[in-house]
Amino acid sequence: EAVEKLKAEGWAVWAVEQTVQAVPITEWRPSLSTGVALVMGNELHGVGDAVVALCDGALVVPQGGTKHSLNVSVCAGIVAAWAVLGPE
Repeated sequence: EAVEKLKAEGWAVWAVEQTVQAVPITEWRPSLSTGVALVMGNELHGVGDAVVALCDGALVVPQGGTKHSLNVSVCAGIVAAWAVLGPE
């Protein structure tokens, strides 16, 4: 319901979730003029498939090594900083 409401108000809504179609944040160039909403899931279950399907797309934070999970608050900070600052 929240995703649909935000989209109806003109927001771009992106899920932060590891999916096959997820865009690495390093390739993401959000338009901040319309507003961007990020949907974050919990560390165990993530963002549900039904919610991801409602979003404009999915984003992933590229990670090396064998562990492919970040604390949700750390992940939110990384993605929000990238949205505002970009690659600078």
